[in-house]
Amino acid sequence: MACAVSTKRMAELTLDSALRVHPRVSVRPEPFGALLYHFGTRRLSFLKSTRLLHVVEHLGRGSVREALEAAGIDERETPDYLAALRSLRDSDMLVAAT
Repeated sequence: MACAVSTKRMAELTLDSALRVHPRVSVRPEPFGALLYHFGTRRLSFLKSTRLLHVVEHLGRGSVREALEAAGIDERETPDYLAALRSLRDSDMLVAAT
């Protein structure tokens, strides 16, 4: 039997997925992008671009696709941004939006 954590991390992230910033995560914009701090796990993550910050800021308002479009991310860049969002989700900085 798989535990809940491994099941969550194995869930596919698609353009139609809905994500939001974890309620225990603080996002602090910086000139290079942003710092994300999770008060529950005490983890710190860096967003190394302001464009990724704009995507994260638009999460929770709709699908991942809508957040990418709102941040001006074009189709060719989508796989890289999906990988970044997947990494943030797997580290509990992002969670499924309900």
